[in-house]
Amino acid sequence: MTNPKPIHSFHIPVMGLSYTIDSPIRVAHYGISSVISIIDDELMERMNAFYSEKIQLPYQEITKKAQDYRAQRVTSYLNLVDTIVKDKFAKFKAELIDSKSALEQFMATLPNSSSIKEGLTHLLEEGAAFKEHIKHYLEAHLKPGDIDVNIMTKVDKDNFNKGEQLPVAFNDAHASLRGFAQSRLHSSVVLSAGMNPRLYSYFENFDDFFPNEQGALNKKIILKVSDYRSATIQGKYLAKKGLWVSEYRIESGLNCGGHAFATDGYLLGPILEEFKTKRDELIQETHAVLVAALSQKDKSVPQQPLELKITVQGGVGTAEEHQFLLDHYQVDSVGWGSPFLLVPEATSVDKETRNLLAEAQEEDLYLSGISPLGVPFNTIKGTTNEFYKQQRIDADKAGSSCPKKYLALSKELDPEGTCTASKKYQDVKLEELEAKRGELTYEAYESAKAKITEKACLCVGLANASYLENNLPIKGQAQGVVICPGPNMAYFDKEVKLSEMMQHIYGYKSVLSHKNRPHMFVKELKMYVDYLKNELADMSLEVTTKQIKKWTTFKTHLFDGIAYYQQLFVSSAYGKSVIKELENCKEELNAVEIPELVMA
Repeated sequence: MTNPKPIHSFHIPVMGLSYTIDSPIRVAHYGISSVISIIDDELMERMNAFYSEKIQLPYQEITKKAQDYRAQRVTSYLNLVDTIVKDKFAKFKAELIDSKSALEQFMATLPNSSSIKEGLTHLLEEGAAFKEHIKHYLEAHLKPGDIDVNIMTKVDKDNFNKGEQLPVAFNDAHASLRGFAQSRLHSSVVLSAGMNPRLYSYFENFDDFFPNEQGALNKKIILKVSDYRSATIQGKYLAKKGLWVSEYRIESGLNCGGHAFATDGYLLGPILEEFKTKRDELIQETHAVLVAALSQKDKSVPQQPLELKITVQGGVGTAEEHQFLLDHYQVDSVGWGSPFLLVPEATSVDKETRNLLAEAQEEDLYLSGISPLGVPFNTIKGTTNEFYKQQRIDADKAGSSCPKKYLALSKELDPEGTCTASKKYQDVKLEELEAKRGELTYEAYESAKAKITEKACLCVGLANASYLENNLPIKGQAQGVVICPGPNMAYFDKEVKLSEMMQHIYGYKSVLSHKNRPHMFVKELKMYVDYLKNELADMSLEVTTKQIKKWTTFKTHLFDGIAYYQQLFVSSAYGKSVIKELENCKEELNAVEIPELVMA
């Protein structure tokens, strides 16, 4: 029997460390795929204990005394999630078979384009031998959503034992990958934040990532990318190792949640157009590289190219946008992230933070510098983390106690690594700044101080919501909650049921109250114009030729993107409103002046 196709055209991307930590348990039985972050082994261990007790399964604690505790914790938790999902899926199918009303409610959350919905509709109309026919049909066509995992490739800290550096295999991301590889899951690992050659090479240690004799992959690789060039470079790099990228997950550079990796002014629409145009070329070229590598390794060689999906996420908020992405760009799935933070049935968020999200306005959501990675980070004003952080700053005790050290990546102070959000690091930097105080203006001093102390403890802050939601004790220094919604959050203003969000995605009803929400492409364009203006506002007195070239190219790409959208929307259903907003953006961009290099 062939593997049933996904029944939904959307997925829930990874959000933070905790917000999707148990999303598969909540939604996979409905056929919804979601992604778990597998960097925080401590969170996974505690969730393992929590769910084992909740559903009365035996639990064996994995302590830090175990040599490979990080990988073992990942494996154990993922296996538990797999067990729970399979059990819930079996019970859900039984409910659909036994209850016509349950079946009709389920069908009401499926897209009209769904073949399974069409088949079930025909069976209901026939009426005869209802349960037996439904049972056979569901067995053949219904499957749970994928339990995918995410590894942020930059979070790959070296680890030490009593001052001795452990082998690379015990680095954080490496251990997380090993934990997934050794789990029972038949799903995908999503790699985000760019290339990590050492980590990519580590995949070669696990047979599940290579095609078997039937040309199938037990475990797959998904690359989160921001443009076509990045996809081809990384895809072929992995293909040379005999590894196939099964999906390119294109994410908006700025109009997204969490860390924002801005492109050089390339906008999402033109990027998707390039993937659409060159998809077959990408498949054929990468397949040729893969075949050569597998032959050299004496491994099974697929006769035909393996499946390659193109998906997209970042800022989508209406059924019209969702369907347009599917139809015009022929993507296989659309990621809906931030809106699901207001769906208690789908994500793990504490009540106070969920209320903060529901009340957020456009001006409350901003691109911050709080990440210790030094990468712009989308967040929201008024978090409990912000409150506790400011309390410490006001008491001259800035910085976190840094209990987890996942982002202790700076080797500047200590060869074992220090996090720039830690008190240890900030004490040194504030002392250095104080020594220069006499040379600086008051404004320059305060600005430099703010840049040091704004860093937040993401390791704790992005995990605390799950503990709070489930009434689990939180030990150590109070950090509160960091949450990382995208700007799209501003247009969703209330908690909604899972069924309501699904019906919103498929156009049966709307959960939006805002009438003035900009189109996702226009919103991203505005963010890129603002990003360029901020870069220019922050430029130093000494501007280099390289910087000027970068800004000029950036501006040119934005103009190209506007021209593309004007052509795209000239005869679309969005009509004059989008064209007018594009003209306004063009005028604003025209007013942005790139400095000229003054020759000595």
